[in-house]
Amino acid sequence: MAATDSTMGVVRAGLLALGQLGDPRLRGPLFKSLGLTLLAFAGLWAGLGWLITHTRFFETGWLDLGAGALGGIAAVLLSVVLFPSVVAAFLGLFLEDVARAVEARHYPGLPPPKPRPVIAEIGSALRLLALAVTINLVVLPLYLVPGLNLLVFLATNGFLLAREYVTMSAARRVDSRVLGRLWRERRGQAWFAGAAFAALSTIPIVNLAAPVVAVATTTHLIEAWRKAIQEGPE
Repeated sequence: MAATDSTMGVVRAGLLALGQLGDPRLRGPLFKSLGLTLLAFAGLWAGLGWLITHTRFFETGWLDLGAGALGGIAAVLLSVVLFPSVVAAFLGLFLEDVARAVEARHYPGLPPPKPRPVIAEIGSALRLLALAVTINLVVLPLYLVPGLNLLVFLATNGFLLAREYVTMSAARRVDSRVLGRLWRERRGQAWFAGAAFAALSTIPIVNLAAPVVAVATTTHLIEAWRKAIQEGPE
C-alpha cells in the first residue's frame, strides 16, 4: 500500500506539472537550459572529433580507423546517456524561476524561499556533471548489452536526477537536517521520479520539456513531503 501511495504521489505531482506547461513563466528557463546544453554538446563533439582526428593510437592505419570509429560511437552514446544530467545541471541555474512559477499557482501562501547564491548553483551544476560523467563512464560497457542497457540507464540517471532535483529544490525551503531526513525517508519515491524523468528524456520532442516537468514535479513533491513532516507520522 505504501509503495502504491508513493507511486501515486509522483503521478499526481507529474500531472500537476504537465498541466502548467502552458505557463509563459516556464518557457524562458527551458529555452535557456536547452541552449546551454546544445552548446555544451557541440563543444564535446568538436573536442572529441579533433582528438580522434589528430591522435594516432596505433601504427597501423586500419587500427587507427577502427579506434576512431569506436571513439565516434562512444561520443554519440555518451551524448545520449548524459543528456538528462547535462540538462538538469544547466536547468539548476534557472530552477528558481520554475519553482516560483509553480508556487505562485499552487502554493500562494508560502513565505519567500531561502536565497541561494549563484556560486552555489554553479557548484551544484559542476558536481552533477562530474558525477554523471564518472558514473556513466563506469557503466558504459553495460550500455552495449541489449535489454540491460535501458535498465542501467534508468537506474543510474534516475538516481542522479533524483538526488540533484531533490537537493536543489528542498534547499530552498528546508535546512540541511530536514533535507537529510527527506532524502532518507523518501529516496525510493524520489528515485522512481528520477527514473521517470530519465525515461522522458529518451522520447524525442517530449525530452525538450522534460527538465521543466522534472523541476515542477519535484517542487510539488517537496511541498507534500514537508507537509507530511509538519503533520507528524502518517
